[in-house]
Amino acid sequence: MENIISLENVSYSYYDRIPAVCDISLSIKEGARYAIIGANGTGKSTLLQIMSGLVYQSQGKVLFRGKEVSEQSLKNKSFLKYFRGRVGYVFQDSDIQLFCPTVLDEFLYAPLQFELSESEAMDRAFEVMKMLNIENLKDRPSYMLSGGEKKRVAIGSVLTMNPEVMLFDEPTNGLDPKTQVFLVELMVALSEAGKTVVIATHDLSLVAELETEVALLSEEHRIEKVSSSHDILGDEDLLLKANLIHEHLHFHGEKAHKHRHSHHFFHKH
Repeated sequence: MENIISLENVSYSYYDRIPAVCDISLSIKEGARYAIIGANGTGKSTLLQIMSGLVYQSQGKVLFRGKEVSEQSLKNKSFLKYFRGRVGYVFQDSDIQLFCPTVLDEFLYAPLQFELSESEAMDRAFEVMKMLNIENLKDRPSYMLSGGEKKRVAIGSVLTMNPEVMLFDEPTNGLDPKTQVFLVELMVALSEAGKTVVIATHDLSLVAELETEVALLSEEHRIEKVSSSHDILGDEDLLLKANLIHEHLHFHGEKAHKHRHSHHFFHKH
């Protein structure tokens, strides 16, 4: 499979002085399940925004199917339409993403922007609503939705574009267990349908469930290691170094013992 997204020596600093990501190089193959993991503040979300063309790198190159994605290239209307129609981004906070009067309007927005006819857009909107089991919400405004319902609508508003790549920023944050299970099953289904699924997360159980390729970011905002989820999640020393698990000190009588601990559960199949 060919690389669909490539980053070459990418760096970005806030206000040109606060490093967010430093000298990142990675390649994501078409149809892959890929996770960018790291502790809070390591640059995961920034990296995802750079991939989606929402933030422009300070240095280095971003390529989509071999074509450079930059502030300059996205000024070309033809390339802008090509890129935006193929790369979808789901924000960590659904309230940032939802802005239309009703759920149906959210689902119609992207297809109409991409010049589908009204009937085609309507068909696509209802097809995605049915897939997400939210047809009953079509006339609701976003402020009348639960957190889990907002997440489904945010994802659906991107799926109506039928993108090749889905970028998810901290997708399980704040969701109830039932919605988390639904989300994992949806991402697997999207992957099996041939879409490239990329997540930025510190939820190690999600990475384990999805069995992704993993890029682990250090607290110095650099890539610490790229490998399979099985390899990285099995390396407790590496996870401890990256501040993704921690050690507790326990006393048993007069003896002290250290135990490594994570808030995540790993499911062995």
